[in-house]
Amino acid sequence: MPGLRRGEQPLQGLIGFVAVVVAGCVAIVAAITWLSGPWAAGVGAAVTAVYGLTAELFRPRRRSREETDLLRDARGRIPRARQVSRPEAAGVRAAEGATAPPYVPRDAEHEVLRRLEQTRFVLLVGESAAGKSRLGYEVARSRFPNYRFVAPRTRAAVLEAVACARSYGRAVLWLDDLENYLGTDGITVTMLRSLFDSGRGHRVVLGTMRVEEYRRFEAREESRLTGSDRDAWRTQRELLQEAEVVRLSRRWSPSECRRAAAHADDARIAAALHTCDRFGIAETIAAGPELMDAWENAWAPGTNPRAAALVTAAVDCRRAGLRSAMTRALLELLHEPYLAERGGAGLRPETVNAAFQWACTPALATSGLLIQDQGGRYQAFDYLLNTPGLAPVPDHLWNTLLAAVGPEDAYDLGLVAHQQARLQRAITALTKAHQGSVTEAEFPLALALGDGGHPREAATRLQRIAERPGTDSLLTLAARHQAAFFTGESGATHQAVRLFGGIVDLAQTLLDPAHPDVLDARHQLAYFTGESGDTRSAAEQFRALLSDRERHHPDDHQQIIATKRSCIWFSTSTGTLEESERHMHTLLDEAITRLGADAPHTLAIRSSLATFAARAGRHDEALACFASLIEDRMRLLEPEHPHVIRSRLDWVQALAGAGHTAQARAEVLSTLHTAEHVLEPDHRHLHYARNLLAQLS
Repeated sequence: MPGLRRGEQPLQGLIGFVAVVVAGCVAIVAAITWLSGPWAAGVGAAVTAVYGLTAELFRPRRRSREETDLLRDARGRIPRARQVSRPEAAGVRAAEGATAPPYVPRDAEHEVLRRLEQTRFVLLVGESAAGKSRLGYEVARSRFPNYRFVAPRTRAAVLEAVACARSYGRAVLWLDDLENYLGTDGITVTMLRSLFDSGRGHRVVLGTMRVEEYRRFEAREESRLTGSDRDAWRTQRELLQEAEVVRLSRRWSPSECRRAAAHADDARIAAALHTCDRFGIAETIAAGPELMDAWENAWAPGTNPRAAALVTAAVDCRRAGLRSAMTRALLELLHEPYLAERGGAGLRPETVNAAFQWACTPALATSGLLIQDQGGRYQAFDYLLNTPGLAPVPDHLWNTLLAAVGPEDAYDLGLVAHQQARLQRAITALTKAHQGSVTEAEFPLALALGDGGHPREAATRLQRIAERPGTDSLLTLAARHQAAFFTGESGATHQAVRLFGGIVDLAQTLLDPAHPDVLDARHQLAYFTGESGDTRSAAEQFRALLSDRERHHPDDHQQIIATKRSCIWFSTSTGTLEESERHMHTLLDEAITRLGADAPHTLAIRSSLATFAARAGRHDEALACFASLIEDRMRLLEPEHPHVIRSRLDWVQALAGAGHTAQARAEVLSTLHTAEHVLEPDHRHLHYARNLLAQLS
């Protein structure tokens, strides 16, 4: 099916295993701003409880105690909530050496308390610096003063934290910035339920989450995901669906402002009250707007341009997927290209010492642009990650960062690169992680290789995983599914049909026939049936599949749209081309409305329409459609992405059909040069390019 790429297939169900292995993407990006657009992660549809059990089987190896420790008092014990006397210990921002401002009760506090009477998992959702952490901390202290306050310091500490909370009769599990604790090595639904079902006593979970992170778990966000990313999305959303959500507004209500006025003797609150018509009081106390302005203004020559470059590098490290804080030496190395790009010596930059001092200086006695931890390492203030219009993370930072970090950080960088469709970055980073004995990198590396133009190698790696002795049946099914897909992508479509026939049979014995993973396997069987030449049978299979999708999953718009597109495509003949175009245009309108203009399935429909125009002899229209599609794909993907290469070749074919032979020859030679550098030698896109070149000779 011309124009149909892996990212635009119905999103393969990786059956739990990939949800376990790749779900770490979501938590890895917890400390970063997830890029907007179709390749950003979202998070979504729940999976069955058995996948939570599968997650338990594939927990990464334990890390050092320093990484997995919990909040403890001076004597090394887990404190009671009333003993956590400083809100900073619970994640509330305050400048080093300063105390947090007085607590101003929020309107939402009553709702939080009411929900805690009904449930044991409450999640506070709001914008950065809305006051979520402070509200949760104060509720824990007032409502559960004698409960143990179990707070993991890192995601690697979650398993220990849950076990610790279970060991006490009464405990609060505090998950500030919950996104940091999701995914591989993080909390699962199974762990959550084990905490609540562990006999006598009472245990609650209080968490916070930035609204930007939470929105990626909305149902419509599923359309922005492809392949393995959707399975990560499912696992994350299943856990969030266990929570009672209370939303906290950034802007304070009149009653909250009146309560704040009672504490106007505190200079920070007094200053915030003067700007409460524009910003939230907690936001101003956290100095978010002021810090963002300071960062931009610091680029001015003769002010603090080196500090601005340091902050930019730190922000981009988090956006690239680095969760751990950086040493000063690394940050010094990373910032130099940013400074050079903006003018270098012409900016009259300050000394390195002065730059660090300025960047770490708190605004409004709360936080600096850079935050230094107790070990002397640095991270960017998370409010800065919400800065609009940030440019993509540049190659110079990513390459230097990858060379400097260890295998576990490389794993994080690779997963985020895959989510952002930067496939060559993903392959490089995940290879480093895998060679560094990060065992959980094996599966996503195979997927990145397949997506990046090496389907035969990916299929071999995945088949090896599937055949590993002692592998759980569901995990075997996941690996077989992906191996079969990449087998078909390598050109062996008849073999893929045979493989998916067996996968459908096996899936139906392990799962409900209406389970999304069963339906996805049926989609692949139908697709490769059509690609192998039996378009009539493919169309019949897709019509039956569409009926089942609409009956069992009527809200799964991306899968329904993908199936409709395949029905139209494989039902099209010379005599039905005009009717097929009409149906495809209608489907394009539906896809834009349901999924968005940049969604992979929307782009696939546009590719089909361009191909229909070429078949109908409307060459100028086809050329314009393919050119527009290439422009959008290059905006969303890297230039050497297989999707971009295929669209460029489709454009070459349209050029040849329109009689532009010389231009078509030049373009196919250029595209072939790119393809030969990134695709495996017998890739189908290379065959396509060489056939076009032969026709144009």
